[in-house]
Amino acid sequence: MSDSMFRDLRGRDMAVDLGTANTLVYVRGRGIVLNEPSVVAVNVKTGQPLAVGLEAKRMIGRTPSYIQAIRPLKDGVIADFEICEKMLRYFIHRVHARRWVKPRMVICVPSGITGVERRAVQEAAEFAGARKAHIIEEPMAAAIGAGLPVQEPTGNMIVDIGGGTTEVAVISLGGIVASQSVRVAGDELDDAIIQYIKKEYSLALGERTAEEVKITLGSAWALEEELTAEIRGRDLVTGLPKTIITSTEEIREAIEEPVASIVDAVKVTLDKTPPELAADIMEGGIVLAGGGALLLGLPERLQAETGMPIRVCANPLQAVAIGSGQALEEIDSIGDILFSSPSH
Repeated sequence: MSDSMFRDLRGRDMAVDLGTANTLVYVRGRGIVLNEPSVVAVNVKTGQPLAVGLEAKRMIGRTPSYIQAIRPLKDGVIADFEICEKMLRYFIHRVHARRWVKPRMVICVPSGITGVERRAVQEAAEFAGARKAHIIEEPMAAAIGAGLPVQEPTGNMIVDIGGGTTEVAVISLGGIVASQSVRVAGDELDDAIIQYIKKEYSLALGERTAEEVKITLGSAWALEEELTAEIRGRDLVTGLPKTIITSTEEIREAIEEPVASIVDAVKVTLDKTPPELAADIMEGGIVLAGGGALLLGLPERLQAETGMPIRVCANPLQAVAIGSGQALEEIDSIGDILFSSPSH
């Protein structure tokens, strides 16, 4: 095989951050080329996918009964294997127009999943057209993407708050020393808002509205200036549309339980960390990544509860994809050091 053909084939290798909320695809040599919601709209009568990604997300809560907007991943793992495989195949073809391409793939998985769940991810990737699927754990990818020196003999602590899971890990010498994976993250915050508004105001909210409320009014720590905003939903008493006004204080109260679970996961991991590495973390601080890192006041809350310096990485939403992409770029030189094999 000529050098140019070999480079061309290598250039099709991809890293996939298969997230509960969004899927990001990194192509070797090109960077992140796709960032779409992990949603598939399916015609229930025929089983055919009608739309994938952003187009499908727009349909959530707005479809006739025979069209269903499905999120094939729940809590960071595959809930619907067939739909997940179709979604992956669609994304591969979006990135590579040529149908015969069989790229090598690096796929991120939560650190707390079982061997069976891990193999399901590998199989979904291979059925979708991957030549070989390497697995990398999300906290490791997030740490690489956040620019932490993961190969050094020093303690690095990463907290990756995604859509379905929160991954907390202490990394040293290219391996995870202590970790905690909890299935509480962005989706739980949305759900807590829906339940709170339903209980306090007898108002039904949709998933998308709850997510908008979380982004606009969500906070984990008292703000200098508290905000208010209007929310529209359906009155559960009259069945008619209704608008209410809520504040950052109310939404903070609504999401207190899931936020406390995330804080507890960080404390438990610190408790399991060897003293030498804990001293390194005290110096270098805890790094936050993932969409949940953007929650207002979360760094202040974590700092108050742990006494550690906290910082949000430069690009929290893309940290996992960037990290898995960097691992992909080095795949030939590092071999399988950073990749985890399915546990039997």
